[in-house]
Amino acid sequence: MSTARPQTFVLRGVRPYGTDPVDVVLADGVIAALGAPGTVEVPDGAHEITSTGTDEDGLVLLPGLVDLHTHLREPGREDAETVFSGTRAAAAGGFTAVHAMANTTPTQDTAGVVEQVHRLGEQAGWVDVHPVGAVTVGLGGERLAELGAMADSAARVRVFSDDGKCVHDPVLMRRALEYVKAFDGVVAQHAQEPRLTEGAQMNEGVVSAQIGLTGWPAVAEESIIARDVLLAEHVGSRLHVCHLSTAGSVEIIRWAKGRGIDVTAEVTPHHLVLTDELARDYDPVFKVNPPLRTAKDVEAVREGLADGTIDIVATDHAPHPVEDKDCEWSSAAFGMTGLETALSVVQQTMVDTGRLTWADVARVLSENPARIGRIGETQGRPIAVGEPANLVLVDPAATRAIDGRSQVTASDNTPFQGMELPGRVVATFLRGRATVLDGAPVDGTPVGGTLEGATR
Repeated sequence: MSTARPQTFVLRGVRPYGTDPVDVVLADGVIAALGAPGTVEVPDGAHEITSTGTDEDGLVLLPGLVDLHTHLREPGREDAETVFSGTRAAAAGGFTAVHAMANTTPTQDTAGVVEQVHRLGEQAGWVDVHPVGAVTVGLGGERLAELGAMADSAARVRVFSDDGKCVHDPVLMRRALEYVKAFDGVVAQHAQEPRLTEGAQMNEGVVSAQIGLTGWPAVAEESIIARDVLLAEHVGSRLHVCHLSTAGSVEIIRWAKGRGIDVTAEVTPHHLVLTDELARDYDPVFKVNPPLRTAKDVEAVREGLADGTIDIVATDHAPHPVEDKDCEWSSAAFGMTGLETALSVVQQTMVDTGRLTWADVARVLSENPARIGRIGETQGRPIAVGEPANLVLVDPAATRAIDGRSQVTASDNTPFQGMELPGRVVATFLRGRATVLDGAPVDGTPVGGTLEGATR
């Protein structure tokens, strides 16, 4: 990465959490000063970024985004993504930390492999990389992986998941929940009852019946969530539910929280906006696990995110090489990219509709993910003097046409191809060092398609 950019910055007239404009000075890796415009002392030679919008639509300053659910593919599938390319895409999307899922080759089920991924993240330098450890050896669902060794490793793993597969054995799930209590860990469950989804291709419903694809019933997700919240209550452990997608799942989480069970849940950006109607053209870019659901489900997850039932938005960024997606539906891989479009989708579906404020966006895309992942000492911090300068600067008034081929991720399987989305990441700072400036990574590669509208 380039180090030519100055590492002291003054952000003029920016709006923390979308509130009144202030000037902010970033120096020595922290927020060094913050005050009304024109009142802070600016160090000589500081790089200036000025918001030229009005008090209502100028640049918004947020804590750096934290993704609890990213597939970086390395080691083993570097044809789809690498730690370098994936974390560079994360920075382009406004993220300063990601949790790298365990379904690599070899699986992240030992201290050695999670430490390898952690080191690759440090060497890349775009964002902080926190490996997720597998719950079971090889994701096989038969015996527990080295949970304690991974927790004690240099990677300090606190999140464990067999994502891509469900820990379907209730005895094994109970043991995992009991085990992680010793080091304040959390099991992140991919809720999918395998016997109910054998051969499933898309959401079970009217569309699947009409176009002849094997249906994936909502109960396959909901039954596992119901079982696991009761297990978590029984053993007194933390449970996190990955990529919740159905109205019934929202109700189960709402019930569990009302009962006092220590459960958190995430929704992906694509489940906030896309529906199973998109499968009618058999375009495999819309094939994802869990599948796109109905408009009723989309409304339910939006409501759940707005009222706090759903704690976070997580991308489930799942890059694939062209040959794995540009084929017939039944042979195509499940998954979509999401790091570079997540913030825009949340703005479109939740902020621009009045359901969330920018402070709420900071909560669901930064503060809560950092808390759940146990990295809240450095990430998801308040915008205040003395805090680490892990920040993202957003132009909410900009629009952009999404083109997967021009995105930073190594794969182009975005479900938002050709769509116009609001918002643009202007700058991202990792401990005060710019990873993105003027809407591009510091090495100058363009970010995220064609921009339209004013840049601030």
